[in-house]
Amino acid sequence: MQNNPTHRRHFLTQAAGGLGSIALAALLAEEAWASPEPIPPAPFPLRRKGESGGRAKRVIQIFCCGGVSHIDTFDYKPELIRMDGKECKKVFDTFFAQPGNLMKSPFSFQQHGKSGKWVSELLPHLAGRVDDITFLCSMKAKSANHTPATFQMNSGFTLNGFPCLGAWLSYGLGTVNQDLPAFVVLPDPRGLPAGGAINWTSGFLPATHQGTAFNPKGNPVDNLFPAGDVNAADRQAALGLLGTMNQEFGTANPGDSALAARIRAYELAAWMQVSIPQVVSFESEPEHIKKLYGIDDPVAGGFARNCLLARRLLEKGVRFVQLYHGGAFGSPRINWDAHEDIVENHTKQARSMDQPVAALLTDLKQRGMLDDTLILWTTEFGRTPITQGVGKPGRDHHPFAYTCWMAGAGLKPGFSYGSTDEIGYDTAENPVSVYDFHATVLHLLGIDHTKLTYYHNGTRRRLTDVHGEVIQGILR
Repeated sequence: MQNNPTHRRHFLTQAAGGLGSIALAALLAEEAWASPEPIPPAPFPLRRKGESGGRAKRVIQIFCCGGVSHIDTFDYKPELIRMDGKECKKVFDTFFAQPGNLMKSPFSFQQHGKSGKWVSELLPHLAGRVDDITFLCSMKAKSANHTPATFQMNSGFTLNGFPCLGAWLSYGLGTVNQDLPAFVVLPDPRGLPAGGAINWTSGFLPATHQGTAFNPKGNPVDNLFPAGDVNAADRQAALGLLGTMNQEFGTANPGDSALAARIRAYELAAWMQVSIPQVVSFESEPEHIKKLYGIDDPVAGGFARNCLLARRLLEKGVRFVQLYHGGAFGSPRINWDAHEDIVENHTKQARSMDQPVAALLTDLKQRGMLDDTLILWTTEFGRTPITQGVGKPGRDHHPFAYTCWMAGAGLKPGFSYGSTDEIGYDTAENPVSVYDFHATVLHLLGIDHTKLTYYHNGTRRRLTDVHGEVIQGILR
């Protein structure tokens, strides 16, 4: 085994130049593949047979942390204007137990596009894209607490430790590229979401399916390149010892997926040494595209760069990219959690989210990518139609009704599904659970949510647990 030149691990040990040698070999192999008589590359560990039969081939999920107020963004409520300041007769089990009176939206609404969708003045750029969007106006969450609700939106469960949507897709569909992860996470430059990295965990799935989080500042991936003060001979010796130890451990513990994932990570790192610097560099992007996203905007620039990077990652074959807008808690708040003042909070958050997301929709559409790409815009819950405290200007958490939206492959564009009651307190028509949302996402990717399972701890687990129905009414 030690003298077998085709053995991947020992090839690493013999590469005096370190992991970069693998990347160089990959580039040379790709050049050979482009010759008149192409030679297909060796099978990639995560590549599964065949593609999905769905309309969508790839996904971007935008998660707005903190709980976006549906009645101040996409859910226009004229009756709430009439009842402004009055006591609400409905029983509110508010998170902070400080019920106030009904409060109209302080933002004006107008109809937009051929669909006539009402959108608040907070989101002028997204208002211009409503005819590309499918709105789910009757979402319901199971928790009014940020962390469990965020977990549910990502994994289907309010408890931590369950695989997230991106991990399930990596497991179910595999990857279509050899030099980038199947599942990439782009956190907000301001901070991580509630629950942190648990939101992109692989849970009980093999560890190789967890999300790879890029750093919003500095080097995009930690420890991608070897330390400069380690010479080639020492690196070769260390890799040789590590290879021997890995082989012995793997033989003794054949069911331990963490080791296989770690080895896979080192192999992928070799490819990423070349691919990552290329994909994160915007030098090749035209100036009008950079301006479209607003990457030089002092307020929106950080999130705008992530949106542009998401598009570039899709072009390189990444299956699932998750972007976070906002972090966890903070003082002043760095998310949509508008307890103190809905105007101050949502104006600030919308200012940094609106243009980049609208630009992403525009960019994907003009490149012809929206036809087979699925865009998900999500938040963990909505906000109350009453104030948090009498005479106060903020809103509390509200899991009983809120809005999310989708766009792209296989969906009815310019369409709104479901509705809430006259004040936005509860769903009035076609309630949508998070299970239904996930079942529909999988369906659009050609996956039956009842059949994508993994045996764990005596149970056939799945993303939708034992629930969920595909939302047929939004499909083309």
